[in-house]
Amino acid sequence: MTDPTLAAASDYLIWGAIIVLALALLAFSLHLALTGSGRQSRAERKVLVGAGAGTSATGEPAAPEVPEPAEEAPAPSRRWGVIGLQLTWLATFAVVAGTVLRALSVSRAPLGNMYEFALMASAFALVIYSIWSLRRDRLWLGAFVVLPVLIILGAARLWWYTEASQLMPALDNIWLVIHVTVATLSVGLFTIGAALATAYLIKDRAEARGDVRGWLAALPAGQALERMTYGIHIFAFPLWTFTLMSGAIWAEQAWGRYWGWDPKETWTFVIWVVYAAYLHARATTGWSARRSTWVAIAGFACIVLNYTVVNLLITGLHSYSGVA
Repeated sequence: MTDPTLAAASDYLIWGAIIVLALALLAFSLHLALTGSGRQSRAERKVLVGAGAGTSATGEPAAPEVPEPAEEAPAPSRRWGVIGLQLTWLATFAVVAGTVLRALSVSRAPLGNMYEFALMASAFALVIYSIWSLRRDRLWLGAFVVLPVLIILGAARLWWYTEASQLMPALDNIWLVIHVTVATLSVGLFTIGAALATAYLIKDRAEARGDVRGWLAALPAGQALERMTYGIHIFAFPLWTFTLMSGAIWAEQAWGRYWGWDPKETWTFVIWVVYAAYLHARATTGWSARRSTWVAIAGFACIVLNYTVVNLLITGLHSYSGVA
C-alpha cells in the first residue's frame, strides 16, 4: 500500500534540498574566494613589513630600520562560509526528511531502487559533513562536498526517479536493509574522500609550482589534506568490505551460490580492489602521496561507473534500478 501524499511531500523536500544546496554551493564558493584573497593579502603585507634594510650612502651597512607598527590586516570574514554551512544543514534536514517520508509512504526501507539509493547516499554524505563541521572548521570543504551531492540529487530527480512502490519479491529480505544501508554509507564516505582527494591534488600541484593564489590560499596545506583523505578512506574501506561480504551471503540465500560473476558483483569487487590498491600504495614507500591519491580518484570513478553504466545499461541479476 502506497501513500501518495507522503510520497509527494518527499518529492517536494528533495526539490527544496536541491535549491538550498545550490545556494550553499554559491556561498561556499564566495567563502573560498574571499578567504583566499584575504589570506594572500595578509601574507604579502607581512613580507613587506618584515623586509630588511639596505646599505647607507657611504656603502656601509645601514642600521636595520625598525618598521613602524602597522595595523594588522583584518582576518577574512567567515560570513559566507557560515551561511553556506547553515544552508547545508537545512538541506541535510530536507534530504533526511524526504528520505524518511519516502520510506513511510511505502512502509519499507527506502532502498529498493536507484533513486532511493541516491537519496540514502546523499543523506549520509551530508550528515557526515555536517557532524564533522561541528567538531572542526571545515568551511573550506563545503563546496567540494556540496557539488557532488548536488549532482547526485539532481540526476536522481531528473533521470533516475522512480514512483514510490512496493519492493520486488526478490528484494523483500532483511539483507536488503543490511547490505544496501552499509553500501550507501560507504558511498557517502567515499564521496567525501573523493572531495578531499580532489582538493589535495589541486593544492599540491599549486604548492609544487609555488603558485598558491586566490581561493587555493583558503585550503589547508597539501600534507594536511592528504592525511584527511587517507583517514576518511580508512573508515570507508572496511564498510565496503562488509558490503561485499554481506552481498555474497544474500546471494547464497537468494540464488544458492555466494558468487556468480554477475556484473554488479564483479564491479563491487573491482571497486574493492582499487581502494585496496590505494591503501597499499599509500603505505608503500615507492609511491608518492600524489600518485596513490590518483588511485583513490580511480576508485570513486569505478563507483560512478558501477552506479550509472552497470545499473542502467548492463543486464544482470542485480537489475533493480527501477528506471524505465
